[in-house]
Amino acid sequence: MQTVPTAPAPTATATAAQDGPAVAPRILTGDRPTGPLHLGHYFGTLRNRVRLQADGHELLLVIADYQVITDRDVADRPAEHAENLVLDYLAAGVDPERAVIFTHSAVPALNQLMLPFLSLVTVAELGRNPTVKDEIAHSRQSAVSGLMFTYPVHQAADILFCKPDLVPVGQDQLPHLETTRTIARRFNDRYGRGTTVFPEPKALLSDAPLVLGTDGTKMSKSRGNAIPLGADEDRTAKLIRAAVTDTDRHITYDPDARPGVAALLTLTALCQGRRPEQIAEEIGSAGAARLKQVTTEAVNEHLRPLRARRAELAADREQLRRILRTGNERANAIADTTLAEVRSVMGGI
Repeated sequence: MQTVPTAPAPTATATAAQDGPAVAPRILTGDRPTGPLHLGHYFGTLRNRVRLQADGHELLLVIADYQVITDRDVADRPAEHAENLVLDYLAAGVDPERAVIFTHSAVPALNQLMLPFLSLVTVAELGRNPTVKDEIAHSRQSAVSGLMFTYPVHQAADILFCKPDLVPVGQDQLPHLETTRTIARRFNDRYGRGTTVFPEPKALLSDAPLVLGTDGTKMSKSRGNAIPLGADEDRTAKLIRAAVTDTDRHITYDPDARPGVAALLTLTALCQGRRPEQIAEEIGSAGAARLKQVTTEAVNEHLRPLRARRAELAADREQLRRILRTGNERANAIADTTLAEVRSVMGGI
């Protein structure tokens, strides 16, 4: 059942306060550069990242370009997509002076860390990972590559290199994080000699709702049902007009029976900070056309400041590249230190 939060998503401060001193944790999160970010990303993760940074947490954002080829034959325009991710991050409010924004491919130590990590998990364990099973089922490849099976270990290297305290994840990503925690624990047991080389990062679950796309299923770039953050107002209106609804003119909020209608109501509610049931009641018997008009106005109004910032930032692509170069340098310094420690405790290999 979809729900809309009545209060901001829980921050890491609240989580840390339950477990010990209120010290702002280090947080690692990121995205694959497969295309423009959309409203699902914005309400699901981007807004919460900005909140976490505003609360004083150290934020590392990995642009996981190597991970693109886990379920595709080639990585399409990765450099361009990486720059556009930086653009979306900044437009949403991420401060590049305080966040480390970097690409996986620019940090060689991440792949070196993956090799000893692979020795700590079995093929059977990787094959049982429910997220891997789901990703294989939805893969567009005719055959499954070895990289798909090692995807959780790839993510573990991306996470553990900076030794974060928290990793924001959705419910479907919890198995991957559990693999990361298992690798950290086994590495410490095998090589730590009584010391903790890697902390076991905790999941930071957001209470953000599942944002459905224009066809009533999970909003996704690959499904072609997404509304990009960078879309202009006319394109946004066109995408919402094409959204799948139903023939019942009386608008009600029923995610199970009416997913298309519920998706538009949820999107409107998120943009306006209201309840979807309230919006449905106001529209009443005015029908799907009125619902789509209300949703279009809400989305365009909510995103207007973000899109204005995005257009301004897009005029200086070199600035985006400078931010990535700086972030890559900072990430390399962290990763090299971690790799040196790993090689030391493993006996110099």
